[in-house]
Amino acid sequence: MFLKEILDLTGAKLLTPSISLQTLVTGACCCDLLSNVLAHGREGMAWITVHTHMNVVAIASLRRMPCVIVSYSDSVPADVCAKAEEEGIAVLSSEKDSYELCGLLYTAGLRNKW
Repeated sequence: MFLKEILDLTGAKLLTPSISLQTLVTGACCCDLLSNVLAHGREGMAWITVHTHMNVVAIASLRRMPCVIVSYSDSVPADVCAKAEEEGIAVLSSEKDSYELCGLLYTAGLRNKW
């Protein structure tokens, strides 16, 4: 699934405009425990989380995740978005909760790859 499809499906906002909407996302995970994502996150995943701090970008970069979707949020710090762009990571912000985002992505065929 491409980033553009995720944006259309979820109604999220792209906070990193330099990231291509043709970025491919091949799986998804939802977790707010950073150490768990560090241990189990996989390349190609979209990561749904409530966290908006710089550590999210670091973990997404280490695990080669192309996309972080921040749930329950309308705000992610500008420095976090700038670092994500520098690392080639799309940051999306959604007012939807994590449960609803997971359901939308799962129903559309995006599965967990842990």
